[in-house]
Amino acid sequence: MNSITSLTALEILDSRGWPTIKTTCTLADGTRASASIPSGRSTGAAEACELRDGDPARYRGKGCRQAVANVNTTLHEALRTTAFASQQELDQALIALDGSPNKQRLGANALLSVSIAFARAIAAQQKRPLHEYFSYLIREQAYQPTRFPRLTINLFSGGRHAGKQVAIQDVLIVPSAARSIDESLVMMNDIYHAAADRTFARYGMRLLTADEGGLAPPFEDSEAMLQAAVAAIESAGWQPGRDVHLALDIAASHFYRDGRYLLDDRRLSPLEMIDHLSDWCRRYPIVSLEDGLAEDDWQHWPLLQQALGEKILILGDDLLCTNPERIRRAIDSRACNGLLLKVNQIGTLSEAAAARSLAKAAGWQVTISVRSGETEDNWAADLAVGWAADQFKNGSITQSERLAKYNRLLEIEAQRPLPIVDWPLV
Repeated sequence: MNSITSLTALEILDSRGWPTIKTTCTLADGTRASASIPSGRSTGAAEACELRDGDPARYRGKGCRQAVANVNTTLHEALRTTAFASQQELDQALIALDGSPNKQRLGANALLSVSIAFARAIAAQQKRPLHEYFSYLIREQAYQPTRFPRLTINLFSGGRHAGKQVAIQDVLIVPSAARSIDESLVMMNDIYHAAADRTFARYGMRLLTADEGGLAPPFEDSEAMLQAAVAAIESAGWQPGRDVHLALDIAASHFYRDGRYLLDDRRLSPLEMIDHLSDWCRRYPIVSLEDGLAEDDWQHWPLLQQALGEKILILGDDLLCTNPERIRRAIDSRACNGLLLKVNQIGTLSEAAAARSLAKAAGWQVTISVRSGETEDNWAADLAVGWAADQFKNGSITQSERLAKYNRLLEIEAQRPLPIVDWPLV
């Protein structure tokens, strides 16, 4: 049994300069650990509530003082001296203390900060790496991770991550020929700098980057992003479709209006949107589509899965929101074949683990993802290893909040040289 003696929280800034929350958990034996929580810009309507202050005079209403206060008072007072036999027991107590359907009373950001800080404290108490503790939580690997995830790395950004200069949100690089994390990052470095050189030559602009570190030149349309990605791969000396593939984050909810998809200068019906995505997949080396349709377009997701699901990953992000109820609905309707797992969409580690288990039981792939508003905290890298993620989506290879996770993966790989998972459909 592990007793919490203190919970203290602090408002800090994320990678976009907006507030988020950092919590420190102290156990009865004096073990202490902290965790910082990310925040998303492209958020699904069904995500757990991220509590913000709403004061327009401070951080334009996005302050987190109330969430901090909820940790320092409500959660500290309720949980101190309480002994917990497991992570699930602690997380169930957090959910009960909040008592609202979507964690709006205390805030999912407050609850998750306690959940992860407690996990890190227990791992430290047990003198285990955090990824081993995470592995134990899913009770599949007896503390021993067996592989690394395949990386999907941001190259170009549009949508809400880059001022909406084009409709789709991200074009990501999949170094599918790489046999290690180190080799994946070497390949990506070649491709990133080839893309940067071509961006300067084509647009005469310096390296302006988007929320997750991707390059964001003023492309004429979304397809120009795909063409530029393929050209960068070739310029770096790799063969598209053999050595390197593409993954797309469409984020279609953000350009869905009145039953139509406003894709750049096109106004497409759902069936036309599926045809358009299918055409891209025929002409470009695409292995994954994330949120190819809007989060509430349940009628047409099964048709997208039927059209492309045997060839590529059809990932649900806004559609699923790491929410077990929505995942069950998607499994029953055969709406997709992959879960994009973001822990802060649901609010506690145990609930995220349950979402992962549902997806894996259905035969789905699981991509663990960070958010656009990240911190230098690297726990997401340990989570991707410990939970045997099939893919890890962490943004580009620039900016310290991204590098903290990649560097943590390199550190784990140096200590434990495990194989990297093969891409399932390549």
